[in-house]
Amino acid sequence: MKMSKIESGVRTVLAFHEAFNRHDVAGMMALMSDDCVFENTTPAPDGTVVVGKEAVTQFWQEFFRQSPQAHIEIEEIFGLGYRCVMRWRYEWVDGAGEKGYVRGVDIFQLKDDLISLKLSYVKG
Repeated sequence: MKMSKIESGVRTVLAFHEAFNRHDVAGMMALMSDDCVFENTTPAPDGTVVVGKEAVTQFWQEFFRQSPQAHIEIEEIFGLGYRCVMRWRYEWVDGAGEKGYVRGVDIFQLKDDLISLKLSYVKG
């Protein structure tokens, strides 16, 4: 039985976050389009926009270098058409060994079964 676009999109986003939690940048980027756009949560209020697979790859490599304990817990995920929304809790350990977290939402757009847009928003 063929998966619907909704199921396919949600599965792609779930696979992306499994790779994120492994800190597997190559695995993450295999699920993003060449012309992908990523909008980060910082600096407030608008975040930084990173465009293109090479630039997004460099972003994630630096991100994991600076945050080697990074982990995302998915609180809820759903899809509609070529869009997917995910509520998450991002957890880390800082340089002093203190645990921290923030909660937020990502909005994804898919094109040809790849993530072409990832917009990240955070509470607070």
